[in-house]
Amino acid sequence: MSGPGRHASSAGRYLPGPGRPRWRLPDTPAFYLLASVILIFLAGSAAPTPLYAVYASAWHFSPITTTVVFGVYALAVLAALLTAGRLSDHVGRRPVLLAAIAVQAAVMVVYATAGGVPQLLLARVVQGLSTGAAAGAVGAGLLDLNKIKGTTANAVAPVSGTAVGALGSGLVVQYLPDPTHLIYVILLAVLVAQGIGVLLMAETSAPRPGALASLRPRFGVVPRTRRPLLFAVPALVAVWSLAGFYGSLGPALVKVVSGSASVVLGGLALFVLAASGAAGVLLFKRLSSRALMLAGGGLLFGGVGLTLVAVAAGSAALFFLATVVAGLGFGGGFQGAIRSVLPLAAPHERAGVLSVVYVVSYLALGLPAVIAGFLATREGSVLATAQQYGAAVMALAALALLGALRPERPAAADPQAAAERPERRAAMRASQPCGG
Repeated sequence: MSGPGRHASSAGRYLPGPGRPRWRLPDTPAFYLLASVILIFLAGSAAPTPLYAVYASAWHFSPITTTVVFGVYALAVLAALLTAGRLSDHVGRRPVLLAAIAVQAAVMVVYATAGGVPQLLLARVVQGLSTGAAAGAVGAGLLDLNKIKGTTANAVAPVSGTAVGALGSGLVVQYLPDPTHLIYVILLAVLVAQGIGVLLMAETSAPRPGALASLRPRFGVVPRTRRPLLFAVPALVAVWSLAGFYGSLGPALVKVVSGSASVVLGGLALFVLAASGAAGVLLFKRLSSRALMLAGGGLLFGGVGLTLVAVAAGSAALFFLATVVAGLGFGGGFQGAIRSVLPLAAPHERAGVLSVVYVVSYLALGLPAVIAGFLATREGSVLATAQQYGAAVMALAALALLGALRPERPAAADPQAAAERPERRAAMRASQPCGG
């Protein structure tokens, strides 16, 4: 039950035993700290986006190199999720987070001292590995502390981090000195502070045997989550494919549409998409998972369609308006997918189930972006690539809509729906923002 040197609290949390420091962060600060960890990890992953043009000019590489640099990060996250995604269910959340934060801090040093594409690729790979290891532990830890608000935080923190990283890096590049170093020094300082905070947290998950066995690559979820996840996959692929496109070729597309070479404007596209996604999570949080999937799919379909119109018309204003609409669909669709799956997992299954959700998401984030780079290089037109990519995302959004419109099973015949219903009612009653 409880491990050596630990005892179980009445709330099921695991606290230090005799001879260890007894003061720990209260639950509310710990909740915010965990949300901030994944936010900063995702901000760090988005930080290089506005710098790609700077790197390309200094190191003389093509758009295909940009998308490969972007794509290897997503593939590294996948590798970590498939191996270390369940580790925190066995050794606890804190050890996994402390190791991931230490590696992420080292990555910032690699970024700041990079002198060419090989170092940039190394930083992206190692960053992806540490982010994948942390994602399951953070997500499960948020649910350990508050199951309802933790579900919302799992949806809003990643997109918020992407928004903060894209815009923050763009502002640093545009207005502050030494841009290829300063943004990484700032992130390094934040990571050190977060590591100290995690040291002061109480462990939220009891250690369980099987840690080494959990490292074997595995892609699967418990039976009761399989059917909801199957219908959530099109939404996950659609929203993260769109994020991958904005993250890899967004700045180039903005430059073509607006005629401006501003680094801030280039990073603003990803910021607007991600910030609108975070706003969508909060705006739609009282909807059921089914309603979320419907709203998210519809807004995503319409937003991407409007984006294609804006690209054809060469209108920057319409492009950013369309990005807001697509971003709201991003937030709604992603939250709907999270809400339809995670509440059905038991505490010791949470990190594993969340890792599978992230595997699907990051596969959709990385591979289409690399394909877009090949298309842009072969055809020599970012606009043509945007039209093909947008049409594919719209098809996926339509598929997600069809899945959400499927007839629901009667409660007596569908234990999954019966299990989800109390979670939906509790979510509807939650009136405060996540972690409040």
